[in-house]
Amino acid sequence: MQQRRLGTRQVSAIGLGAMPMSVRTHNDEERSLATIRRAVELGVTLVDTADAYAPDEATFGHNERLVAKALREVGADHVLVATKGGHTRSGTDWGLDGSPEHLRKACLASLERLGVERIDLYQHHRPDPEVPYDETVGGLKALLDEGLVAAVGLSNADPDQIRLAHGVLGDGLVAVQNQFSPAFRSSRPEIDLCAELGLTFLAWSPLGGMGDAAALGSKWSGFAEVARRHGVSPQRICLAWELSLSDAVVPIPGASRPESVEDSAAAAELELDEQDLALLGG
Repeated sequence: MQQRRLGTRQVSAIGLGAMPMSVRTHNDEERSLATIRRAVELGVTLVDTADAYAPDEATFGHNERLVAKALREVGADHVLVATKGGHTRSGTDWGLDGSPEHLRKACLASLERLGVERIDLYQHHRPDPEVPYDETVGGLKALLDEGLVAAVGLSNADPDQIRLAHGVLGDGLVAVQNQFSPAFRSSRPEIDLCAELGLTFLAWSPLGGMGDAAALGSKWSGFAEVARRHGVSPQRICLAWELSLSDAVVPIPGASRPESVEDSAAAAELELDEQDLALLGG
């Protein structure tokens, strides 16, 4: 599979977002494990998870345990596991805690669940309005300095927050994970800033808004038309389009079925021509 840089490492141009495997009350563990195994077989070397990806507070850490189990079973030590801290759960409700104290506690718990001595990429999940962002970034730097994490990422951060964090963390900051899709293009400034600073932009929900291919409306007509030209799914066209926008972009589509992973992974090898890109827009 096509590779892209993430910090000092090379990862697959298409990653795997593991969240859909753990957010429902009833999750099919065997199908989820098969999905991760199939992703690795196809050359996916980036799996994104988070401590809060779970049905509720009682199952906190579900997704991290699932990812760790799958990767152990296939002996995939080469796969970069990116996790996150900073979200909390109270019952089924989501909360925030961006304090350095919470992040350290969360990081230690993630290390145990993932069964590693150091986390490949530790991301702050979402800014906490109750905690100054520089304090949160200071907490991330402490984890980096202590050697608990190999690299740091931000999630749901704006350009000012990215620049602040980059000034504090330097080369320790390697990625920004924000929402981006054809229906949600407001993160283009963050993509451009990542390219400027040498960071990787991890696009979460990169297929957001597409839904079922049969239900594509007028705003998706370009993707449907290009998909017909290539004889592939509109979703595959969408991911290939995102890759074409910048070498900094690595989409991480969520999946809970092997078939979904197969279609997404194939986008890394799909080349769009100028006519395609003109139909899809910038």
